[in-house]
Amino acid sequence: MEKATFNFGSFLSSRSVVGATIHELGKKYDNVWGLAADTGGSLADFRKDFPDRFIDVGIAEQNLAGIAAGLALEGNIPFITGMIPFMTMRACEQVRTAICYQDLPVRMIGTGGGLTSGGGSTHNAMEDIAIMKSMVNMTVLSIGDPNMVRDILHLSMTYPHPMFLRLAQGKQDRVLYEPGTIEYKIGMGLTARQGKDATIIAHGEMVFESLEAAKALAAEGIDIRVVDMYSIKPVDKDLILKAVKETGNILVLEDHLMEGGLASTVADVFVDSGVYPRKFKRLGIPQVYAGFGSGPEQRAKYGYDKTAAIAALKEMLK
Repeated sequence: MEKATFNFGSFLSSRSVVGATIHELGKKYDNVWGLAADTGGSLADFRKDFPDRFIDVGIAEQNLAGIAAGLALEGNIPFITGMIPFMTMRACEQVRTAICYQDLPVRMIGTGGGLTSGGGSTHNAMEDIAIMKSMVNMTVLSIGDPNMVRDILHLSMTYPHPMFLRLAQGKQDRVLYEPGTIEYKIGMGLTARQGKDATIIAHGEMVFESLEAAKALAAEGIDIRVVDMYSIKPVDKDLILKAVKETGNILVLEDHLMEGGLASTVADVFVDSGVYPRKFKRLGIPQVYAGFGSGPEQRAKYGYDKTAAIAALKEMLK
């Protein structure tokens, strides 16, 4: 993929981008619906202009998934928004049987990925990628740059399968890439930084953390590649194997349980291809129910922030 142009100086609300994009799509397509589970603030403009195509089910994510499936069966493309733990766990059966089993074009857009919600264990989304990528027909994406959301949602209009978009808190997200410099594709990843000594493969907010770690190590003469694996299922196997062959060492950094997430997918690629790294390490959430705290506080506490990544890479390259 083409070389990315970076923009680390600005922030943007992913939730606002979601709302503005769905509103934009609603103007263009009369089969676009907006649905929410008592968290539809970002869809206010859509609700105002298209009240007949907006539904707020209240705190009832199971109903949300079922209604979305029914709308999709009638030729519509429903965009449903909510908090990740409840969309993926409370409504797990409905997502599996009503949406995935029928391979319907429902777009699930969830906030609070990883330990970013601030709401404690009940509101942290630690298992969502493992759950959603296990479902037949489901596409799983984890977005780090809010501007990417707009491109992906537009792309989804011609995508025939269910899709889960994982966002962090979505209130103030760092812009990583200059808009218009990258063409995003389902099933692809992005080499955000070139390097030859080792590769960090990350998704979501951890892409910026990885770029910062690589920048700090560059000052010490250590050259780290960073891959933004925004498409987790399907995953870019060729990009993973290229990183293994060219850098040898692989670190996966993610705001998800270390088992079942992107790191497990990457390890599966090694096993299935018979191509193995010199060294492989994963950093993420350990087997704990984390308490209250901000994303940065939690990442530092559980050892998967920039500082932990730097230490792991130095140990790997000894």
